[in-house]
Amino acid sequence: MIDAFKTEVANGLNSNPKTLPSKYFYNAIGDALFVEIMNLPEYYLTRSELDIFKNKTEDVINALQINLNSHFDLIELGAGDGLKTKELLKSLVKQDYKFNYLPVDISSNALHLLEQDLSKTLPNLSVKTQQGDYFQILASLKENNTPKVILFLGSNIGNMNDERAAKFIYNLGANLKPGDQLLLGVDLIKSKAIVLPAYDDSKGVTAKFNLNLLHRINEELDGDFNLNTFKHQPEYDEKEGIAKSYIASTIDQTVTIKAIGKSYDFKAGEKIHTEISRKYNDALVQKIITNTDFKLTTKILDSKAYFADYILTRH
Repeated sequence: MIDAFKTEVANGLNSNPKTLPSKYFYNAIGDALFVEIMNLPEYYLTRSELDIFKNKTEDVINALQINLNSHFDLIELGAGDGLKTKELLKSLVKQDYKFNYLPVDISSNALHLLEQDLSKTLPNLSVKTQQGDYFQILASLKENNTPKVILFLGSNIGNMNDERAAKFIYNLGANLKPGDQLLLGVDLIKSKAIVLPAYDDSKGVTAKFNLNLLHRINEELDGDFNLNTFKHQPEYDEKEGIAKSYIASTIDQTVTIKAIGKSYDFKAGEKIHTEISRKYNDALVQKIITNTDFKLTTKILDSKAYFADYILTRH
């Protein structure tokens, strides 16, 4: 893991413009900060999708057309704390559906906390945590004949550009069988006044979350980033429908990362691109699934029409 981290940080900082992979936001500190972000008043995304899972659970279950008498696997990619999914799990358990819940996450800490929580709140639920790469885990599960429902929530697909998103969905389909389903949660294109504060909250929690990536490089790769001379800088283009997060240097400076054995120069105002958050509409979703094995079967909206859960079926 540390070798991959070192390689990807080196590749990103050697590129022009500089980048760092958003997946490395998530360690114990990052996990805790993101949970805090999800509860911020500006961060509408979690509340919007939770609205769907709380108030339209039966619509989701009915749209998935799950057979009450047959066993299936419910596989969640990037499960995190399972906040939204627990609403669905409670309903499925209450109605005596027969399934295993397989939360998949890169963070062993997040999986451990989720498993502990579910053992208390849903003691009869079969939970099989899976740490690691999504596609390696799906490939290992492919050969069993159990029907599968994949959850990819929170508009995580929006952290990819359209080309990568299309490839991601294609690869999901390649690891599934006909009839398997994908529940894809996406944030919808909205005004800058609604979107930008979600990535630039008044308490500065999102800034801490983004800058924690530099702290992690310092801790794990023996870097000497001075977090006081870098700032979180989010941007959103309403027409393009893409929010972008950057870490910007506030001064001319040089940073050394001993584990990589290299120093990096930064100009004042120079940005490190850390994350995108693509917003969607029906046409964009249809575009990214055009050359995949999925067809769009259902769309479920929250009460404000900020967010949509699309159900795609592998044909």
